[in-house]
Amino acid sequence: MPERVNIKPKIQRSCVFSHLNTLEYKKALDRQIHTQNAKINNPLEPDRLFFVEHPRVFTLGRRGGRENLTVSEDFLVSKGIEILETDRGGNITFHGPGQAVLYPIIDLERAKIGVADFVYGMEEIMKQTVGEFGIQADRDVKNHGLWVGHKKIGSVGLSIKRGISIHGLALNVCPDLTPFSWINPCGLENVSMTSVAMETGLDNTKNKKNENNNKEMMDRVCQLFCHHFTTIFDITIIKE
Repeated sequence: MPERVNIKPKIQRSCVFSHLNTLEYKKALDRQIHTQNAKINNPLEPDRLFFVEHPRVFTLGRRGGRENLTVSEDFLVSKGIEILETDRGGNITFHGPGQAVLYPIIDLERAKIGVADFVYGMEEIMKQTVGEFGIQADRDVKNHGLWVGHKKIGSVGLSIKRGISIHGLALNVCPDLTPFSWINPCGLENVSMTSVAMETGLDNTKNKKNENNNKEMMDRVCQLFCHHFTTIFDITIIKE
């Protein structure tokens, strides 16, 4: 795939960054929609960028995804995992602790960033972030997201209303990947998932004593997300 050389906005922009820590998926989605609607009603409302981890949850995209469950919904109930419908692009996926999620609520029309370029830039944020950990990853011409060989490490899914984006990217940093085996991730059969921890040999998901290492890894990813978001889109971040 040829490199895109001009994915920066035509005008200088800034956005307000908020670290939401661990927040239920539905509450985070409500916050995104509220922010999106506020921006629709008042164009002077700032763009915003949310960094968050979610408790374990499966989410469906506009293409559905229940048919890509490989276990029963009763099984998921027994594990305390909900399935939620969303309006983002794509199919079923999993969110959980140790997965770094970035939600940009950006007025793409005002910034004059095309949707395809925005998706490309989101993938680039993940690519450059994992590169800081020495991981060689790239895009797949057929499937959005970020891949390490044939293993998927990051996903992108968006919804655009009146030119303003919600949803975003999810990078597997140090999650328990087991729930991904209960679905065909993003509707793709025979796809293996991986993480930064797996690819660097720092997989501490089953070792409670190493939770501090996982937190340090997530904190570093948060910093890298902000840095690469700024450089790729030329959008200044103002921390709340």
